[in-house]
Amino acid sequence: MFIEPRLPDHTDIWTANLQSRIIHCFGDIEENMAESIIAQLLYLDAQSKDEIQFYINSYGGDVTSGLAIYDTIKHIKSPVRTICVGKAMSMGAVLLSGGTKGKRCVLPNSTVMIHQALGGAKGQSSDVEIEALELKRCKDSLNKILAENCSKPYEEVVKDTDRNFYLHGKEAVDYGIVDVVL
Repeated sequence: MFIEPRLPDHTDIWTANLQSRIIHCFGDIEENMAESIIAQLLYLDAQSKDEIQFYINSYGGDVTSGLAIYDTIKHIKSPVRTICVGKAMSMGAVLLSGGTKGKRCVLPNSTVMIHQALGGAKGQSSDVEIEALELKRCKDSLNKILAENCSKPYEEVVKDTDRNFYLHGKEAVDYGIVDVVL
């Protein structure tokens, strides 16, 4: 007979995970998600400096929202164990690489993908030029972050992110995005 585990009636699974210092980044990375994740990171860091587990299953999303999460991970004092479950693509891969060195993990059948920042602009030509410059700045910034986190030469990361670059399990370890396959 299977008995379903039960939490106290007043506790949902997300609250129980937060109490266990577990945060989720599941789905598209956007402003509301970033706000929630940042609040959770700051709350847990204020409670104690014990490790925070940050699970990622995301195709990526908005660069500025993702960088807000990334900067918060780097700002807090608590070590952050990043764990890819399923996929960490685009901005999700940047977040995965941003965990505490030695604590960045991938499950064996997960997919990690890096590529250059995506964008689009329309309107007056001067506005399109401004947006193109900002997109290039974002691309350069993300490539610098990946190069540093992966201990790779910047030029190699630029080449690899020119198109979609997929890594699975041990390949993500070999590239330096993560430290271990769980």
